[in-house]
Amino acid sequence: MTSKKTVALFAICMNDVMYPQTCEATVALLERLGCEVVFPEEQTCCGQMFTNTGYHAEALGSVRSYVKAFTAYDYIVGPSGSCVASVRDQHPMLAAETGDKVLMQAVAAVVAKTYELTEFLIDVLGVEDVGAYFPHTVTFHPTCHAMRMAKIGDRPYRLLDKVEGLTLLPLAEYDQCCGFGGTFSVKNDVMSAAMVADKAAEVIKTGAEYLVNVDNACLMNIGGRLHREGSAVKTIHLAEILASTRAQAGS
Repeated sequence: MTSKKTVALFAICMNDVMYPQTCEATVALLERLGCEVVFPEEQTCCGQMFTNTGYHAEALGSVRSYVKAFTAYDYIVGPSGSCVASVRDQHPMLAAETGDKVLMQAVAAVVAKTYELTEFLIDVLGVEDVGAYFPHTVTFHPTCHAMRMAKIGDRPYRLLDKVEGLTLLPLAEYDQCCGFGGTFSVKNDVMSAAMVADKAAEVIKTGAEYLVNVDNACLMNIGGRLHREGSAVKTIHLAEILASTRAQAGS
């Protein structure tokens, strides 16, 4: 980097409420890489749950809130492929449905500077080796929204490949959904349970100590099944691995 970049953290509501360590790790990582990180307190839910279940009018409040919270910043970074995908894919659609050209332009402007964490690290900061140290075996589950909507591609693998001490084990049927899908797991609970059972079985087969991905919602779903299976496999967000250093490990 040639100059310090100011980054607005898009925490996402699940992380803010249930997994604050992911937000803390994201901040620690970005600051270690020379960024100044701010947390706009006006931010709230991206509205994906409303949109996915057809409540488009109700989701508009979240769209307007996102614009208000993040317009002033040059970079917006979220440690969630799913919520970043919602902002980039659903917010423009919802704005367009209103016919409000001012809102449409404002949404387009914030969408253009919204990045999933691994995208920001590689595409904006230009780094793959972030100086992380994590002496464990891990397997990676590429979540559906991160892979198919946010289209983050192989960026998580490239970052994991540079982590000192880490051994990445292949996951069979890696592109198979875990069955969470937000309200899908509530409305289609039997199918969801079968899908997560299959995913957990493949995770266990790897022999990895940790399951890692870029969305805590899916980690929560798979982790719950692993726990019920009595598995020792732990779940961890990629940001937490990338934030780990030798100094923290006591080396």
